[in-house]
Amino acid sequence: MANSRRVAIATVDDVPEGGARVFEISDEFIALCRVAGRFWAIEDRCTHDDGPLGDGLIAGYEIECPRHGARFDVRDGAVCRQPAFGPLTIYDVTVENGFVFIDLPGRRAESADGERG
Repeated sequence: MANSRRVAIATVDDVPEGGARVFEISDEFIALCRVAGRFWAIEDRCTHDDGPLGDGLIAGYEIECPRHGARFDVRDGAVCRQPAFGPLTIYDVTVENGFVFIDLPGRRAESADGERG
């Protein structure tokens, strides 16, 4: 990713399997999610009403906003259930030597037709 900055945000032990933890990096709140042993990083902001997604439950690869039940796919930020109306910003994640890194700035998830949102 051009002009990105790689940042260590956690250790692999900081996020439980099937859970999420929120980190503030460069004035951005990012929910780091762990599903099936892999990590995904999404903006911690529901596109419906700015609710905190990191407080939501994860079922499979979907995280549910605790405010109104909107759901997003943690792998690509796609909306899985309304009332959310737009995809989340997602961040590229790498794991090395027990540390989880993300690339800032984030990139907008691709829509179903392949265009960037």
